[in-house]
Amino acid sequence: MKKITFLILLFFATYSQAQHTVARDWNEMTLTAIRADFARPTVHARNLFHSSVLMYDAWAMFDAQAQTVFLGKTFGGYNCNFNGIAVPVNIDTARHEIISYAMYRLLNHRFQNSPGGSALLDEFELLFTSYGYDTSFTSIDYSTNSYAALGNYMASEMIAFGLQDHSNEQNDYANQYYGSVNPPLILENYYNTNDINPNRWQPLAFDVFVDQSGNEYPLDTPPFLSPEWGEVTPFSLSATDLQILNNGFDSYIYNDPGAPAYIQNSNEDGITDPYKWNFALVAAWSAHLDPNDPTLIDISPGAIGNYDLSNYPDTFAEYQAFYDFTNGGDASTGHPVNPKTGLSYTPQMVKRSDYARVLAEFWADGPDSETPPGHWFTLLNYVSDHPSVVKKIAGVGAVVPDLEWDVKSYLALGGAMHDAAINTWGIKGYYDYVRPISAIRYMAGKGQSTDASLPSYDPHGIPLINGLIELIETGDPLSGENDENVNRIKIKAWKGPDFISDPTTDTAGVDWIIGTHWWPYQRGTFVTPPFAGYLSGHSTFSRAAAEVLTQFTGDAFFPGGMGTFDITQNDFLVFEVGPSQSFTLQWATYQDASDQTSLSRIWGGIHPPEDDIKGRIIGDKIGREAFNLALAYFEGTLNIDDYTTEETVIISPIPFRDHLTVSTNQAYHIDIYTLDGKLVLENQVLNGQNTLNTTHLESGLYFAKFSSQTNNSSIIKKIIKY
Repeated sequence: MKKITFLILLFFATYSQAQHTVARDWNEMTLTAIRADFARPTVHARNLFHSSVLMYDAWAMFDAQAQTVFLGKTFGGYNCNFNGIAVPVNIDTARHEIISYAMYRLLNHRFQNSPGGSALLDEFELLFTSYGYDTSFTSIDYSTNSYAALGNYMASEMIAFGLQDHSNEQNDYANQYYGSVNPPLILENYYNTNDINPNRWQPLAFDVFVDQSGNEYPLDTPPFLSPEWGEVTPFSLSATDLQILNNGFDSYIYNDPGAPAYIQNSNEDGITDPYKWNFALVAAWSAHLDPNDPTLIDISPGAIGNYDLSNYPDTFAEYQAFYDFTNGGDASTGHPVNPKTGLSYTPQMVKRSDYARVLAEFWADGPDSETPPGHWFTLLNYVSDHPSVVKKIAGVGAVVPDLEWDVKSYLALGGAMHDAAINTWGIKGYYDYVRPISAIRYMAGKGQSTDASLPSYDPHGIPLINGLIELIETGDPLSGENDENVNRIKIKAWKGPDFISDPTTDTAGVDWIIGTHWWPYQRGTFVTPPFAGYLSGHSTFSRAAAEVLTQFTGDAFFPGGMGTFDITQNDFLVFEVGPSQSFTLQWATYQDASDQTSLSRIWGGIHPPEDDIKGRIIGDKIGREAFNLALAYFEGTLNIDDYTTEETVIISPIPFRDHLTVSTNQAYHIDIYTLDGKLVLENQVLNGQNTLNTTHLESGLYFAKFSSQTNNSSIIKKIIKY
């Protein structure tokens, strides 16, 4: 096991119990499988959600109040039949058996072709047989009141559901429509970087690509991961928040944040262009990664965190005020006291360079990654094990047994992580936005956009910033033997993986580098995740998870008022030695941890501020919605007829021309309205597939309202005609 994984597991095992529930055992096994698989945040958010649904339903079917999510329900247009089963004499034993058979079958199916290979399947079997269960029992006929057969049946139904939920699992989740508009960036070709669309994502070409889980990828130019993921069946995302937009293919976009900042043709003073400011800030923060820099900052909860969501920036001026361009960090001011102890948080002065480098590594999850969704499950398990936690759902009512706490918390968090993946990657696929490595090298290759009277002026050039981004002059160490680099751009930044021979002893350090040589603070065999930047998955996942943990525990603060992670001098960083001193990462609240995650991606050179804030805002919404829906299942207050996902009604094609096909699982009255509210079509649709004539509709955007004929529920969808 690699160093960082061991450290993370050690941290989250600090308060571990001698005996975990069966749900916890299988959740830990799922995280183990994710670490051994390709690092695919979307795929594994889905795996965590589907496994959480199975475990929750196995518990809920024998609870007098709770409702199941999948078993015996129509979920996302898929009908999972259930004819009932006898109430067992020992409910705990039956739940244990159902969960184990369901999880064993699901994990074997989902990870059978993993890079972890047969070793993973052996681990699944070892856990399964340790309970005394029989791997050869594969029956799904639970009519004999076999709880093992019911577990097998539930897994088989989830597997079947997963083969029609638009994830394209049967083809290893491959893209069907997306294609990059830009040629790959050959990472070691430091000069020919300009023949791209600077607003769009660019693939990276490697000699060898090793993903975030440490797996060597079979292609040297990894494709965009999951650009069509917005169409996958969600948990709590609402059809009223969905748009189907087209940027080369139909993109399913929930909670559309609008377009990111695109590059402007600057008329000098390029720093006033939001695009150039965003990516210049990433370059500027790269200068903070020098272990020889003596700058100290207070990283205690008394100095950082505690920023109100309602005050997040919206305008460009507000972004400029929120992020500290020169010194790093944000406008948060910390917490006056620890509410659990009534005492002030003790200051902790740490080198900024150590803090920034550790954040970039810790929140990236490192080699053997469980990906960001899984990372937040490890945080949840850490919180659940803490002796200060009182296991009351939402902080109210009676203390619940450990199994109930686990399955309910997994459902709420799994639903939020799954929805965050769907929401974020739908946006990523549609806006297809550039990453810092491409944007910075592109602008630096063009020249400077600050002063037309100076050499190398170009409207798409990078802004000049004294001490950070400058022109190379004659006599400069970077000028070259024949002054061939004079008037090129130089950036003061982390020098990159080329300067690290032995990661156990070397650091790259910070110095002036030719601008087209700029690297994120990442391994040279990884560099940047293979998908577009906007929005940040880390920001969205983390804020959604933070909100679920806040709502589920009924407390915004970590147990005891502070979560911690100890960092050991020269024994944490993976691709260079460090940090230069020991210290402790500290967070007062779950939101503080989430906000730190977001900043880590800027110091790591992975995201500009443009990708961050809107991800936090959408994540907050997702976290609240996922928890509220999960709570309705827990309390048995959900009217299934009133709650429908977008899959209850499927419309195609989108955009449409002279006809519209509507597939439903019940009868509806349909009304189609123009944007100004004019009714232009009304009809009835029946259970099954219906074709509507739309030749009389003009091209444009419409709202289709589907009203149930059996209750007062309705679904509203946005549709587009060519």
